[in-house]
Amino acid sequence: MAFVRWDPFKDLIFLQERMSRIFDEALMQYKGSSGLASGAWLPPVDIYETGDKIVLKAELPGIDIADVSIEVDQSVITLKGERRFIKNLSEENYHRMERFYGTFQREFSLPQVVEKESITANFLDGVLEITVPKTVEEPDKSVKIRVD
Repeated sequence: MAFVRWDPFKDLIFLQERMSRIFDEALMQYKGSSGLASGAWLPPVDIYETGDKIVLKAELPGIDIADVSIEVDQSVITLKGERRFIKNLSEENYHRMERFYGTFQREFSLPQVVEKESITANFLDGVLEITVPKTVEEPDKSVKIRVD
């Protein structure tokens, strides 16, 4: 059984992301849900962790993967992209418009140090899956200090 060091800030980071999501969604509804008028939206994302990796899954249906970028800086993953509006019809011809169009940007704090060079991403059936391998931390070793 491996011991994992408890990080007291991990729960705070999770809470902060959760609160940000709640406020973002509330503001999105306040600005209007036409999607075309607001120009920004947030794709739903699931993040889970296994023993050796962190997996992030984002729903991006109808998006060309060429319009998506993933960046990792220190302990933050930034997901940016755009769902383009096909201008075959004008906005006035629509009876109902519930899908969001425009740009999006999401940032996620990683709970620990990760191997940036080993991060992989796959896009299948409108779901982007980002796999982030965890670094193997060496356990703290006790060292005897000789007193002279």
